[in-house]
Amino acid sequence: MIRKLRNAFISGLLLIAPVGVTIFVLNFLIQRIGVPTRRLLFFFIPSNQSGFVWIEYTLYVLAILLVACLITLLGWLSKLLIGRVLVNSFERLVDTVPLVRSVYNTVKQIRDTFVQQEKAVFQQSVLIEYPRRGVWALGFLTGEGKGEIQHRTSSELLNVFLPTTPNPTSGFLLMVPREDVHPLDMTIPDAMKLIISGGAVVPRWLHPQPQPPLQAPPTTTPSTPPASAPRNS
Repeated sequence: MIRKLRNAFISGLLLIAPVGVTIFVLNFLIQRIGVPTRRLLFFFIPSNQSGFVWIEYTLYVLAILLVACLITLLGWLSKLLIGRVLVNSFERLVDTVPLVRSVYNTVKQIRDTFVQQEKAVFQQSVLIEYPRRGVWALGFLTGEGKGEIQHRTSSELLNVFLPTTPNPTSGFLLMVPREDVHPLDMTIPDAMKLIISGGAVVPRWLHPQPQPPLQAPPTTTPSTPPASAPRNS
């Protein structure tokens, strides 16, 4: 009986979870963005209108929409020449402040990594043998090996990000020979679900077609030494 009650309680939590998360997000937007912006922009309207609660929430929503419009306008201006000049001037100003400079540059590097050339960082989900032969790990192809690292190795390398479970934001950068990287039909979102769930959520494979590796490993046929002629006694 206790087990059934526990399972029913968990099922109820899972049922109302989307509603709870939605209410939490809306409350966060109102408290963190709507309230300060409302006090700044609509200061001329009395705040103690207990009989008109809908006016308060309407002003909160208007303040949130105004902030969203300002952020959108800022992003649009950043693509223009005057916007780029202002951004560069702001970054030069930030570089003069020691502590702020470190934080700003770190966040900027992370942002540039994920939005560079408007491409997704993860290009394809792949399978590699890690941490030893015979043990397989799910990773994401991020690009081809270039520069000094590729120049100093004999194999053609591919950059593979190997995420950790259940937090896929951390992981390892592995530079794997091309012939050891096996591409998958699995989409990146499905691969993320598999990683986050620790293997409990396995995506359905609709088209089980054999997928060749990115490059077949070279096969070498060992040379057989010629048989020696029997000696005459």
